[in-house]
Amino acid sequence: MVNNVASSDGLAGKRVVVTGGTKGIGAAITARLAGAGASVVVAARSAPESLPANVHFVKADLATESGVTALAEAALAHLGGVDVVVDNAGGAELGTGTIPELSDQLWEDAYQLNLMSAVRLDRALLPGMLERGSGSIIHISSIAAQLVQPPLTHYGAAKAALNAYSKALATEVAPRGVRVNRIAPGMIWTEAVQTFAQHIQDTQGVDGKAQIVELVGGIPAGRVGTPEDIANAVAYLASDQAEWVVGAEFRIDGGSIRQVD
Repeated sequence: MVNNVASSDGLAGKRVVVTGGTKGIGAAITARLAGAGASVVVAARSAPESLPANVHFVKADLATESGVTALAEAALAHLGGVDVVVDNAGGAELGTGTIPELSDQLWEDAYQLNLMSAVRLDRALLPGMLERGSGSIIHISSIAAQLVQPPLTHYGAAKAALNAYSKALATEVAPRGVRVNRIAPGMIWTEAVQTFAQHIQDTQGVDGKAQIVELVGGIPAGRVGTPEDIANAVAYLASDQAEWVVGAEFRIDGGSIRQVD
């Protein structure tokens, strides 16, 4: 359950855009921010059955330039300006063979959704933030950028590219008052991860959930993550409490990644 928080979090009145905000991690982020008093615009390919109060839906294919443009225009028209951007849209179709057998289309689709959707939306909404001298951009990456697996090598590579872009953008715009940070979730038990687990079970004949836990190196915290675990971190980065957090990566994985960067 997502808990409402007091306006002392500094989120009340914030104008927020969340991509991929109707399912899984995105839905939890949307509920968390709206519950704290933010006005939120969410976008996805299809409309959800219901939305929290203070949330406006825009239908858009964020893997396309036209879809991102439509979202940016709708968000600015509805909100009058944007204070926080959460680039959460992501994912990739599972590969079914070896890495060399991944098609050009799988690579292209992964990069368009996981990297270029963020690049394009940031490009569209940054001017207003820079003009006001304030704003927060949060990129949802993944530990897959470090723990790449053959069925999702293209996804991990796209997230690694997002990480590099995020760090560079943070350095460039921080002097003008805009904070850019990223979150790298570990194994979060969403519909997409459940699909991956089922794929493993169908193709390998083993417990898919247990296999994913093994693939990520185990989870010292003793449980898989929930979308709310990520939403809470987003709420912090979106708030004024994080005003000196710039270019950081918050790895939220229950301890799966052991090495020191």
